[in-house]
Amino acid sequence: MRRNFNFRDSKMAMRAVLGVLAGANLVAAGLVLFPPGGSAEELEQQRSTLVGQMRARQAALEQTRQHALAVDKGRAEGEQFLSQYFLANRSAFSTIVSDLFTAASQSQLKARDNAYATEPIEGSDTLSMMSITAGFEGKYADLMRFVHAIDQSPRLVIIESLSAAPQQNSDILSVSMKLNTFVREDMPREAGSR
Repeated sequence: MRRNFNFRDSKMAMRAVLGVLAGANLVAAGLVLFPPGGSAEELEQQRSTLVGQMRARQAALEQTRQHALAVDKGRAEGEQFLSQYFLANRSAFSTIVSDLFTAASQSQLKARDNAYATEPIEGSDTLSMMSITAGFEGKYADLMRFVHAIDQSPRLVIIESLSAAPQQNSDILSVSMKLNTFVREDMPREAGSR
């Protein structure tokens, strides 16, 4: 049995309006109880979680900035160390020969034979190690002054080995030394030039 809805009938119209209002109230109650973005407690919890994440990321960012500053400072100090203690490739040979012979003459040692070899340092395109094998003659006190002069040198010179043997019927020592120093190149070596 089908009824026709008549808007002129006030009871029917009132029932329809009440039905629509009841439906709207149910929708409103649902939105209040279950808001689309979450309840106030859930939203507060999300906010506090996001604030915590933001603070953690800000701390990580600050720590990364500190690390970057430390890396930059280390790089600058490393460059300063290289330029101060490592010899330039163009003048390495003449500089080290001059330093050794000056120290020997000031220490009253006589220079004998010497040999030089340069080898690249593994893992670096711009650094090499120069090995110097040199012979000298002189007294023990002169040798000590020479070793002290090398130790006080403004360059990084490492005494790898030193052997001294007395000459027959004399207080003169025959000294053989192996020294290492480091050379920096202005331009990286080509892969084929090694």
